[in-house]
Amino acid sequence: MLIEEYVAMEKEYGANNYRPLDVVIERASGVWFYDTEGKRYLDCLAAYSAVNQGHCHPKIMAALIEQAQYVTLTSRAFRNVQLPLFYKELHDLTGFEMALPMNSGTEAVETALKAARKWGYQIKGIPENQAEIIVCSNNFHGRTISIVSFSTEEQYRHDFGPFLPGFKIIPFGDAEALRAAITPNTCAFLVEPIQGEAGIIIPPAGYLNEVASICREKNVLLMVDEIQSGLGRTGKLFAYMHDGITPDLVILGKALSGGYYPVSAVLSSKEILGLFHPGDHGSTFGGNPLACAVARAALCVLVEENLTERSAELGAFFLEKLSSIKSPLVESIRGRGLWIAIELTASARPLCEALKERGILCKETHDKVIRLAPPLTITQEEIAWAAEIIREVIEESSQAL
Repeated sequence: MLIEEYVAMEKEYGANNYRPLDVVIERASGVWFYDTEGKRYLDCLAAYSAVNQGHCHPKIMAALIEQAQYVTLTSRAFRNVQLPLFYKELHDLTGFEMALPMNSGTEAVETALKAARKWGYQIKGIPENQAEIIVCSNNFHGRTISIVSFSTEEQYRHDFGPFLPGFKIIPFGDAEALRAAITPNTCAFLVEPIQGEAGIIIPPAGYLNEVASICREKNVLLMVDEIQSGLGRTGKLFAYMHDGITPDLVILGKALSGGYYPVSAVLSSKEILGLFHPGDHGSTFGGNPLACAVARAALCVLVEENLTERSAELGAFFLEKLSSIKSPLVESIRGRGLWIAIELTASARPLCEALKERGILCKETHDKVIRLAPPLTITQEEIAWAAEIIREVIEESSQAL
């Protein structure tokens, strides 16, 4: 089939809830995509940080194939040999006492919200049904009804009401706004250490330290959403580590499986996750043996191949190369690790389409931002090539305008 035929078929039979670039991927390896006509593209999105380990990593693939020949799903009605090992390895890597596994990142966020409310009632003593959770404007934590209830993006909310109560929104990066918003009924503060979907927004220096201190002082749980920012993306295992803090709950997803399978988890203490009892919360697929085998291999690759350290080093190199771009189209270039935003003065979509024609796949966010987040296995040579193409496309677009 021709690319146009695939595109037409998808538009005919699929709900139109995404706006993909019109490239049809047939296979992938490492940092490279190949379309149905054999053209090669450098992946500079990494499935929104889900394939930090690179596409089709052989070690993760081997774990998937091996486990698939034994047992894939038991449900949590029975125990399996992979889940305890996954728990132990998560603990050893992160230091958190307990984990609760789910599938999608959104499910993990929902799990964290439930854990925070349960803690608020049972430990903090908040009156029944009065618990409040504070979030930040321009957040992105998922798309369920409860999560879009506290979104500030109008499109995410339009025609989906009525919305859930119990959430309070404050500006991102403003620690004093958090202090002012806390009441005796506040059980938690949910925050992205770096806002990804908003355009790689990095808070002011010291912000996370301040909010961690405020949360401790006010007996409020600090919950960090590391679904996109975690597992090496920013040059640390977790983005919160740049500030030297320890949150009460950490929410993981995406790269936890290296792109092979939906795996997510909430990490916390026994005091918090120990409040769950049989029947309180669950998932048919959460913690299944195939998912756990894949996630164990994905974490192993992250550590063995020093991908976090590579992200720090290569991210600095990428930013340095991009800093040479001289164009009135460029408002700013920012990033941390291999998570970079090029903010423009015009729509980013045409530039993403032009980059596609030149062999680079990336995606716009919030209309005027090009987000660059390649797999952490990318090389310095590949970054240098990409940076030059990006420079050429931006400067050519400037001349055209």
